[in-house]
This record gives sequence, structure tokens and C-alpha cells, in this order.
Amino acid sequence: MRKLLSDWNAPYIQALKRQIEGQSKTTLANWALDFAERELLPVWIRRVVPEDPRPQLSLALARDWLAGRVKLGPAKTAILACHAAARENAADPAAQAAARAIGQCAASIHSPRHSIGLALYGALALAYDELGADAPWVLLEPRAAGHCSRMLEALRAVSVNGETNPAAIRWPC
Repeated sequence: MRKLLSDWNAPYIQALKRQIEGQSKTTLANWALDFAERELLPVWIRRVVPEDPRPQLSLALARDWLAGRVKLGPAKTAILACHAAARENAADPAAQAAARAIGQCAASIHSPRHSIGLALYGALALAYDELGADAPWVLLEPRAAGHCSRMLEALRAVSVNGETNPAAIRWPC
């Protein structure tokens, strides 16, 4: 069972990387937070005890940091708690990947390259949620690729043409 999409050369990951590279840190953070809240948080809530607020809190504190209402420390603490929630839900790959993706999206407030975690974890979370953890990779991968295409369209919709202050991103590979 895969925990994330790991083919950095996949066309759908390359397209997202190119679009990410031309946008500001704020644009990327808002895009990632919006998509995670709209698409991934419902997966978490539906699959895990709804009373576990760690992913919701990481999103809320990331937004509060963007708005200047909290310092980075509390937001980072919430992000780490979201990742702990992911580790604690390893028995449900969709929930685990959703929490991991939400944590990565929230972490994009301090490092814009974390925004790619939306695709790497989130697309697989959505595919697992729809097809089941036992679905073969030949079915999961195209479904995840389709979700990456939707993520790319969402980013294009909020992208700033000719962004004068694009995020400086050094990809890990």
C-alpha cells in the first residue's frame, strides 16, 4: 500500500510543480488551505471520529497566521499535531493520507514547497476514499492523477499572471 504519490516525474506532478513555481507564498498557502478544507477535511471527518479536531485546528491556525492573528509557534504546534493524527490512523489509508495532506497544506505557510503535499498525499487520499485501500494501483493511480488535475485547475484559477514575487522553491528531488 502506498502512502503517497512518489513519482516526481509523473506529468501531473510536473504540471503542478511548474504552476507552483510561478506563484507567491501567500497564493500557494491559500490555494492549498482552501482545497484541503473543501476536499480533504470531509474525508477525515467522515472516516475518523469527528471529535478529533487536529486537522481542523491546523487549518484554522494556518489561516490565523496568514491573517497575522497568531505567531508561527502555535500554528506549527497544530501542524505537528495534525501529522500525529495521521500516524495514529495508519489503519485507514484514506484518513491517514488526508491528515498528512492537510498538515502539508498548513505547513505551506512557512515553506511554500509543502504545498505539493496536497497532491502527493491528498490525491491518493481521495483515490483511497473513493476506491478503497485494496484497490489495485492500476486503478488508484489514474484516479489520483485526475485529482491532481483538479488541484492544478484550482491553482490556475487563483494564480497571479506575471507574479512579481514568486516563491523560491528548491524541490527535494
